[in-house]
Amino acid sequence: MDQKTETGALSSKDQHSQLVGLHAQIEACSQCRLCETRTHAVPGEGVLNPQILFVGEAPGAQEDKLGRPFIGRSGRFLDGMIQGIGLRREETFITNVVKCRPPDNRDPRPDEVSACKAYLDRQIEWLAPRVVVTLGRFSMQRWFRGERITKIHGQAVEFGTGQIAVPLFHPAAALRNPQWRAAFAEDMQIVRRLLEKLAGSE
Repeated sequence: MDQKTETGALSSKDQHSQLVGLHAQIEACSQCRLCETRTHAVPGEGVLNPQILFVGEAPGAQEDKLGRPFIGRSGRFLDGMIQGIGLRREETFITNVVKCRPPDNRDPRPDEVSACKAYLDRQIEWLAPRVVVTLGRFSMQRWFRGERITKIHGQAVEFGTGQIAVPLFHPAAALRNPQWRAAFAEDMQIVRRLLEKLAGSE
């Protein structure tokens, strides 16, 4: 049984234990076809109770090789943007909607997203982030179903669960398109101001 604090939240020790167990499940998962082609599942990494949870789409080749999220060119870009708002990667948590690399970096399929949904649900519940930043359209669709990233990027929305979600372009897309790269940087400053506002309201 989970050990609760006086506020009803999991203690840090139990949060860590829960996440370690969950990530072991993800690494051994065989619920969809992606288990047949992956090298490593990529559960995610970061701190407990992060200010920001970044949720991307799916691992790429480097991530699949090493089992870590956003460590290629897109990851270096994201790291720089995180530093640009006064944080370090290690102060956040980074994961993906789909935990295994789709072959040839194709788009995740609906059944693959569905197979990983419970894993992401539990990560969000146990990490209890202040702000969820979605990276790319597949991640965005979890919170902003039917919307277009080009229309709503940078718009913070609070949901009934108490989460504040901010949709951003995927770093890979920002690297390909100078206009989206500029928008990504501007949207990250929106995230910075949101965190400052939340800190001031405590």
